[in-house]
Amino acid sequence: MAVASAVAAKTAFPSTSLYVGDLAPDVNEALLFEIFNAVGPVASIRVCRDAVTRRSLGYAYVNFHNVGDAERALDTMNFSTIANRPCRIMWSQRDPTLRKSGVGNIFVKNLDKSIDHKALYDTFSVFGNILSCKVCTDLNGESLGYGFVHYQTAEAAEKAITHVNGMSIAGHKVHVAHFKPRSERSGDNSKFTNIYIKNLPESMDKAHLEEMFGKVGAITSSMLSYSPDGTFRGFAFVNYENADEAQEAVRQFNDVEFEGKKLFVGRAMKKSERQAQLFSIHQDRLEAKRKQWEGRNLYVKNLSDAIDEAKLKEEFAAYGSVTSVKIVADSNGRTRGFGFVCFESSEQAAKAHQEMQGKMIDKKPLYVAFAQRREERRQMLEKQRRDNPMIQSMYPPQGALYYQAPFPPSMAANARWAGQGAPAVVRAPMFPMGRVPRGGRGGRGRGAARGRGGRDAPVPVAPVAVMGAPVPTSFSQLLASARPEDQKQMIGEKLFPLIREIEQKRAGKITGMLLEMDNSDLLELLESPDALKEKVTEAIAVLAAHETTGQN
Repeated sequence: MAVASAVAAKTAFPSTSLYVGDLAPDVNEALLFEIFNAVGPVASIRVCRDAVTRRSLGYAYVNFHNVGDAERALDTMNFSTIANRPCRIMWSQRDPTLRKSGVGNIFVKNLDKSIDHKALYDTFSVFGNILSCKVCTDLNGESLGYGFVHYQTAEAAEKAITHVNGMSIAGHKVHVAHFKPRSERSGDNSKFTNIYIKNLPESMDKAHLEEMFGKVGAITSSMLSYSPDGTFRGFAFVNYENADEAQEAVRQFNDVEFEGKKLFVGRAMKKSERQAQLFSIHQDRLEAKRKQWEGRNLYVKNLSDAIDEAKLKEEFAAYGSVTSVKIVADSNGRTRGFGFVCFESSEQAAKAHQEMQGKMIDKKPLYVAFAQRREERRQMLEKQRRDNPMIQSMYPPQGALYYQAPFPPSMAANARWAGQGAPAVVRAPMFPMGRVPRGGRGGRGRGAARGRGGRDAPVPVAPVAVMGAPVPTSFSQLLASARPEDQKQMIGEKLFPLIREIEQKRAGKITGMLLEMDNSDLLELLESPDALKEKVTEAIAVLAAHETTGQN
């Protein structure tokens, strides 16, 4: 009771924040704002999304400016339809103590299929304040026949159990009890009377089945499964009078050869239970397989289209015995730019990981990492997003000799930069004469790429490498692992100060022109001062010709 009192004391309802669940995937903040702002002024709305795919997780938080509006929204809009789905609203409970304690949480089973969230809520709301109420459904939205009701207090839960347990709702006698976590449940699967038999021969019929299994004990019912065209599907069910006879049938007939087939005989399970069991077996097999190649399998990406599995194996074979190589392709057989290389030992894989990381192959730096399961990869990406390592990684290693402003962020997106007077798309390596049009708003050729006041836009200073210094391997690794839309920004941060050393006046405009080149070519420019100077000279000539044309 002390725990219950402590938890109840922490539950300071009502608040101004609501949880809105069971939302359709296409429901966004704008739609929710339009709906809930009609009740009262909304402070903020957030639809929770997957950190990697950005798909909606099916729930959101709506924050009002005052408690009264939040209460009114909960009372009037709970179970209302949003995008053809009834939503489920409850007070936002950020502190997990109440949920994990189980205080006030009850389990209701044997519900009629017609009982939905609202009907369950209406039935149990007379006993106290409900924090959340849910009928569990399958993937098609059909009721699974059970649900949960979480009360604000343990007393309300006790009252509901006392009055509703054993009561008939919609023709079904329901069972109501305190909710128990899965770890505390003690299901006894040894007490069953119904058995499932598969791998039966096509000649099997009901009479033969009951004769065969009736030797063990009295059968109350039996059923053979047939397809719509009348073909026997090879499995059946037999129900005995008592559990001892059913267990004896399993002992006698399971794994027994019958007319050339090995029978399987076991406890009959619901479809959901059987699927859960098969999923668990599948997961165990995957885990066993994962442990076999753990530490030996490498994930390789940023592969060029010219790299095939034979070439990839050749590149990695220098570091050990490669047991398998796989390059992932799309439905048309075209490479997707990544693959896997598995070694005979973890030591060989570790050496290959160290040596091949960032190596240039076919003018593209490889990204090499130890292969991970999807869940592990997702967790890593979420952590990277939280820590925002990309911004921090723009700083060079120790030894940079001076500080310089990186190239203006406004040039990161070509469309935005073009709106400030940037030149049109110019492809490397040659800059055709006359391809650079006049600048847009605020630009008339000369100084078109400058910011307000005719000067390059001021940005926070950050250290950069001295011109001509080789690009550190860590930058190639970072570039290979970054999203495509971020790679140009990252290269531009490195490129701008180097160009500014050659041509300070038009460094921003020239940077934007060079960024139209392929990333592999840009990396070569970063590594070669002479090549960069030659390319800048070409760009200056094009700009000069354009300015001359503009003046005429």
